Amino acid sequence: MIKFSEEKLKQVEKIIARYPEGKQKSALLPVLHLAQQEFGGWLSPETMDYVASLLGLLTIEVYEVATFYSMYNLKPVGKYVFEVCQTGPCITRGSDDIIKYIGERLGIKPGETTPDGLFTLKTAECLGACGYAPMMQMGKGFKEHLTKEKVDEIIEECRRSAAINN
Repeated sequence: MIKFSEEKLKQVEKIIARYPEGKQKSALLPVLHLAQQEFGGWLSPETMDYVASLLGLLTIEVYEVATFYSMYNLKPVGKYVFEVCQTGPCITRGSDDIIKYIGERLGIKPGETTPDGLFTLKTAECLGACGYAPMMQMGKGFKEHLTKEKVDEIIEECRRSAAINN
């Protein structure tokens, strides 16, 4: 059975306390972030059901939110998630070529994870950094002005980091 650690449960309680009684749904986004962190980087149906029970929501309310936002992963993802912006400004600066190149380099398509579990490629709607296009989000950071050479460097840096941390 899915259950938050005591430390995370205290964080959930603090988040819920920010909102007036009866407005627990307002805590849904930050609680989903905690759940994704705590339970392997993605939100399983069991995890979303658990969050619904904590917040006193219908499960469908949690599913609606989790499926709407690309920041929530609904299946297991790699250690490194490349979320490449695919909106107008990035496309005009070549993000479609970057998405294709990353896919070719890693042997995956958007929405897939490499067999070694190291990389996931996702596309994203506007990441709010149009002046730095083409760009992608990687965890909490951004990689900007992407070129094939920069992509190669990022992939190799991730592989080196993974090798050191294993």
